[in-house]
Amino acid sequence: MSRVIVAYDEETIRRRVAELADEIAAALPGDVLVVAILKGAAIFAADLLREMSRAGMEPEIEFLRLRSYGAGQWSSGDVVAVGAAPDVAGRAVLLVDAILDSGRSLAAARRIVGEGGAASVHACVLVEKPGRAVAVEADFRGFRAGSAFLVGYGTDAAEAHRHLPVLATLLDEPD
Repeated sequence: MSRVIVAYDEETIRRRVAELADEIAAALPGDVLVVAILKGAAIFAADLLREMSRAGMEPEIEFLRLRSYGAGQWSSGDVVAVGAAPDVAGRAVLLVDAILDSGRSLAAARRIVGEGGAASVHACVLVEKPGRAVAVEADFRGFRAGSAFLVGYGTDAAEAHRHLPVLATLLDEPD
């Protein structure tokens, strides 16, 4: 049994997502193509897209599904694209991911959209964690966090906790 401990509450996340949209609006073209990395970034990307619209942008959205975690809390090291990559040829692309941890997913996404002919590729993550296995950086980041495993706001532990409106850590408790 695990207990959820809130790391970032709803209002803190909402405020920071709005700030990120303003930062993105100041730096990228208004018609940027947002490519959300699924499944974890779905909720973040939806909120970010709405805030980008409020900031005067007219972004479009596509999705790229990657798999690396399986049923555990640690990346397997192998990042696999699931399904077809979006058409990004000639577009300014903003990759959106929930958490930058090992860097493998973001590096794979950058490679995939780069190979697809994107005119430019930027990345936005809600949470950046230390200790990457792959040298990759986000251009925009919401929060810097420690190494604790986070769930909620679209992220999961073996598919559980995605529905939470907060980002939280899990504390294992004896049954």
